[in-house]
Amino acid sequence: MNLFSTFRVAVLALLLNKMRSFLTVLGIIIGVGSVIAMVAIGEGAKAEVQRAFDKMGTNLLVIRSGSAQTSGVRGGAGSQPTLLWTDVDAIRKETLYVTKVAPSLRQSVQILGEGKNWTTSAEGTTPEYFEIRNWSFQYGGPFNEQDVTTKAKVAVLGGTVVDNLFGNGADAVGSTVRINNVPFEVIGVLARKGQAATGQDADDVVMVPAGTFAAKVQGGLRQYLGGSIYVGAATPDDTRRAQAEITTLLRARHKLRDDEADDFTVSSLAEAASARQEGTETMTRLLAGIALVSLLVGGIGIMNIMLVSVTERTREIGLRMAIGARPGDILIQFVIEAVVLASVGGLLGVGLGFGVATYLSSEFGWATKIDPQIVALALGSSALVGIGFGLYPAHKASRLDPIQALRYE
Repeated sequence: MNLFSTFRVAVLALLLNKMRSFLTVLGIIIGVGSVIAMVAIGEGAKAEVQRAFDKMGTNLLVIRSGSAQTSGVRGGAGSQPTLLWTDVDAIRKETLYVTKVAPSLRQSVQILGEGKNWTTSAEGTTPEYFEIRNWSFQYGGPFNEQDVTTKAKVAVLGGTVVDNLFGNGADAVGSTVRINNVPFEVIGVLARKGQAATGQDADDVVMVPAGTFAAKVQGGLRQYLGGSIYVGAATPDDTRRAQAEITTLLRARHKLRDDEADDFTVSSLAEAASARQEGTETMTRLLAGIALVSLLVGGIGIMNIMLVSVTERTREIGLRMAIGARPGDILIQFVIEAVVLASVGGLLGVGLGFGVATYLSSEFGWATKIDPQIVALALGSSALVGIGFGLYPAHKASRLDPIQALRYE
């Protein structure tokens, strides 16, 4: 009996019991569908995180104040100002791998415009900040160095602030807004970035010159910089070198001894992105592992139903052997039945996974990404499950004695 004939007999046997065949592969369908959906969610989350960090700039470093030790206790980053305004110029002039430097002062403020008010995050900075953060403009443009020096009362608004004060997508350039009751002229509207890597709305911001911010919004600090310093390395590959340069320079400027800890932190966006990606990958593997367990449960279901099928079809097996079928033919027939069941279940599971991923993406706005390699792996795994869990029932069928099988009632 050739392989094609054996395959044909196996498929016909499955078609004679459609409901049983469907219930047999249900575990495989759920298992493969779960694998596809879970990995699609995980890969989509990874891609979304990477896009968020790319928007912020791949060669970005952020320097934050870290409190010095007091009574043996060291505060967290930013808990006490330790960065100096002169540190900004020193980093710009005394490092090789840094191309752009900008201070960043932040504070929550009330902003009024067109008779409406909105609570947002105000940021005081310099023109280089927009280049470091890869931030383009929808309307108008950034303030310049002269605006910083003269403490000009000009502002750049994020898209969310514009929407809430002037209406969705409005061109607010030329309008006047009041920040903490101080009037500012709007000279630019930022292009939208959406959700930041931290989960916050990156467009819910108003930016003003650093000098103006220190004088009119923040106040209180003269020598110390009450915020962060954003640094752009020459290239993404130079980020680590720039990080080492800045650490050495600031330790010397802050007169820290060798046995003293840094009173600042230099964070690399690439490191943060890598940590987030590792966390996402770990969760994806965990979810995929749970889904694979259901795939194995589906394989056990195939084995159980195949064993029942062998018992029910004992006379059929005996008859086939009596008219010339060899034990090897019987073995191959039942293995083919198991593989066909698992493969069909795998295909239906892929369709289910696609459907679930598409639904989650459209209904909840979750980012999903179907990886063709995962689809191929899931299909291959389902076929292997069919072979692995179908071998024992097939072997049992092939070892039946034809005479005893024909007598079976």
